[in-house]
Amino acid sequence: QVQLVESGGGLVQAGGSLRLSCAASGSIFRINTMGWYRQAPGKQRELVATISSGSSTNYAGSVKGRFTISREHGKNTVYLQMNSLKPEDTAVYYCTIRLAYTYWGQGTQVTVSS
Repeated sequence: QVQLVESGGGLVQAGGSLRLSCAASGSIFRINTMGWYRQAPGKQRELVATISSGSSTNYAGSVKGRFTISREHGKNTVYLQMNSLKPEDTAVYYCTIRLAYTYWGQGTQVTVSS
């Protein structure tokens, strides 16, 4: 079994910042690619950012320059620092870890007010 526990969501005004955290545990025997996705009401789930075992990163164009994904060295723990937040960033944010199957966290709500 693999578990992902997310934290750090909340309500923030436009222009503000939030930091999301996610820790993976369970039957995981090496460092793996992890990522963040989000789903806004009435929209499809979309990629926000990923980070590989070697800490290579990939970002959606809409968040590049504002969001930073990072991980604890040698651990399956990942963070998403979100700066200059916009109302369109409002969504449920999901943490993932890529094993033979991609596992998903339960999601954390981020709401940005204008």
